[in-house]
Amino acid sequence: MEAYLRSCRDVLKSLDCKKMPVPVLNIPRAEFPLRSDCTFLLRETGLSQDCLLFRDEVDLHGLHKNKQLMLTLVDHNILPSADSELEDAVVEVIDHHLLQRPTSPSCPVTVEPVGSCATLVTERIAQKAPEVLDQQVAQLLYGAIIQDCINMAPEAGQVTPKDSQYAVFLEKRFPKLPQRGALFQSLQNAKFDVSGLSTEQMLLKDMKAASGGDLKLAVSVIYMTLEAFLQRRGLQQDLCEFCHNHSYNLVVAMTISFNDNKEPFRQLAVYSSSTVYREEMSKALEKAKNNSLDLKPMSSPYPDVKAFIQGNTLVSRKKVISIITDFLKEREKKAYQSGNIEDLDLDDDSNQDQSESQQCPEDAGIEDDTQFPPTPMNSLVEGCPLDNGLPKISPEVLVEKVSKIASMEDTSPEGQ
Repeated sequence: MEAYLRSCRDVLKSLDCKKMPVPVLNIPRAEFPLRSDCTFLLRETGLSQDCLLFRDEVDLHGLHKNKQLMLTLVDHNILPSADSELEDAVVEVIDHHLLQRPTSPSCPVTVEPVGSCATLVTERIAQKAPEVLDQQVAQLLYGAIIQDCINMAPEAGQVTPKDSQYAVFLEKRFPKLPQRGALFQSLQNAKFDVSGLSTEQMLLKDMKAASGGDLKLAVSVIYMTLEAFLQRRGLQQDLCEFCHNHSYNLVVAMTISFNDNKEPFRQLAVYSSSTVYREEMSKALEKAKNNSLDLKPMSSPYPDVKAFIQGNTLVSRKKVISIITDFLKEREKKAYQSGNIEDLDLDDDSNQDQSESQQCPEDAGIEDDTQFPPTPMNSLVEGCPLDNGLPKISPEVLVEKVSKIASMEDTSPEGQ
């Protein structure tokens, strides 16, 4: 999102400040250090984190009520129920996930199943405004593409011809970009550096959420072997507390590591204190026909954790999310047909006593609108209510921050 809006820098100078495009990252500022690969890439390109804006610093709902909001969704194409009132503010979508929003003549949609959404952003810039590309913007886009597409390795199953096309486009236009393999390795080293992180931070580091009916779950990528993850002291208690603190009743942990030949090795664990949820999800993943995971059971030291080796390493988290989405829809359909649907009270405080006795709530925080699963955490408008007080940044400061980005670009040599 930030890279795309930065490409409008020449346009920004001629815009009324009241209509200034502003990039917003949909995480609290305090969580940004968990995105260690992102912080590395920003540091390498000379972009200060002070120029970035985060969801807990901008009151999107307040702007919308004042008719001052237009949203461009990047890297997702639907809004969660908590942000449903912002729907009429969506003016454009650029995404590489499965299209889940109805078409509308008032909202242009670019959705294509490429390996990296940054590829679609690069294509947009190359076709419509190639003059806005400089070394800094190119390096941000290039780093995202290389990282998302696993160094453009076909065996990883994450790269398409269009990804390769625009990676080469950037390489040719900016020959001083870091060498592809070296940049990927540096980003991987940063991303896989989980030293000092708690279990909760590991789960939040690269997490997406989904929900349907009475089931709300997190799907987290863990950057170590599953054996090492399962050996963390007090892991089952940490998982229980994570679910309680974030209102989940199931966690799917997908570990990724690399063998001596730099080939990806994937494992998977399903945690829930509910035997029903745990078994239902495990069976859905084991029996998936589209994007078969080829799961093989492995031993687990915890009764609430089912562990698997993932034989098909081409199935990424994005494809697992698709399997889970289908499972949730089918599960809701069966519940509806059987008439086994209960009214859900989102304000129920009955789980407070359970938290004191270290019990995991299995029905806390259920979404009232389950037509679609919540959007990924890295999207612009994930359901993230402003529960830390009033926004800390005024419209004037937003303008100042964007102007600072533009001035930084103006002083950087083109094609450096």
